[in-house]
Amino acid sequence: MTTTIKIVNPNIEYPSSDSEPLAESYLHIYAILTTLEVIKQYLAGRQATVLADQFLYYAQGFPKLRVAPDVMVIFDVPPGGRDSYKVWEEGQVPQVVFEMTSQGTQKQDQEQKKNLYEQLGILEYWLFDPKGEWIEEKLRGYRLDGETYQLIADGISQPLGLRMAVEGELLGFYRLDTGEKLLTPTELGEQLQQERQRADKLAEYLRSQGVDPDSLS
Repeated sequence: MTTTIKIVNPNIEYPSSDSEPLAESYLHIYAILTTLEVIKQYLAGRQATVLADQFLYYAQGFPKLRVAPDVMVIFDVPPGGRDSYKVWEEGQVPQVVFEMTSQGTQKQDQEQKKNLYEQLGILEYWLFDPKGEWIEEKLRGYRLDGETYQLIADGISQPLGLRMAVEGELLGFYRLDTGEKLLTPTELGEQLQQERQRADKLAEYLRSQGVDPDSLS
């Protein structure tokens, strides 16, 4: 019986950047960052991480075998950021990947990346076209059925437990268990401002009635 021992060069470098721009337009950057923050907040406190535009290395010893998903969600790993993600170190492939696609990246997103993600066993692959350049409905999702991707008809991400909807040039995310919408950073800021305004009006009313609002706290 022959035993084969695989020796990996410990000096191999896995760069964290290729100096390429994050995305080709402001709309794409905004969609990436908003999706990142919304899902990151949603998964806070869980054993999961959400990364954006970072290298996913999937073959130890071969640093050129890499891809940089716009947004990827990985479960059952410690939370927090990484400069890059190495599958063999973490022990998990991403469960969900988002690509903010365009006419210029259509072939790569629809063919090369789709085939790669399928082979890697990534459960769901979502394409969002914020400008509607080649996806008329703007959002298109695929889910693994066996070893091949099948179209998702209802906009539901099973691993995330979320329903997605196109809302202008962004994706809206809704919890399946409560129906609650996950607010974007902009919407959270607006909500906070409205709450402060209501609190100020209440304090003003109490003072007009001779009540010191500070005495009630």
